Amino acid sequence: MSSKWDVRFLELADHISSWSKDPSTKVGCVVVGADREIRSTGFNGFPRGIEDSLERLTDREQKYPLICHAEENAIMHAARIGISLKDCTAYVTWPPCTRCARSLIQAGIVEVVYTETNNIPERWQEDFIRSINMMKEAGIKLRTIEFE
Repeated sequence: MSSKWDVRFLELADHISSWSKDPSTKVGCVVVGADREIRSTGFNGFPRGIEDSLERLTDREQKYPLICHAEENAIMHAARIGISLKDCTAYVTWPPCTRCARSLIQAGIVEVVYTETNNIPERWQEDFIRSINMMKEAGIKLRTIEFE
């Protein structure tokens, strides 16, 4: 059962996703400590200093090697400023991909809460299934929340 805090953190992750300049997919992530303190946030986008022109963002061959996913950005931001994410919960607007699942596991995240969604593109479905299985095997608690 979701709490008002789950909804609040997913609403915040959804708001943060709007900061992404990616025209096809916008994802947000909020990482929260045990006392509901926000430790870090992230959205999908290019690394600092890398030009995020529409031409690059609309060409998947150019975009995919350059883009940082929301979870990665949240983890790297925390590392940049010296904040531990061990034993934290990540709230994400999409299920994490395998690349992000690896990072979440290694960062010490203990729970991932993501939005219940039926509009996952076919090209991501197999990866998300693998990711969910990987996080479960690593002992991460997974929850989905219906979110408007």
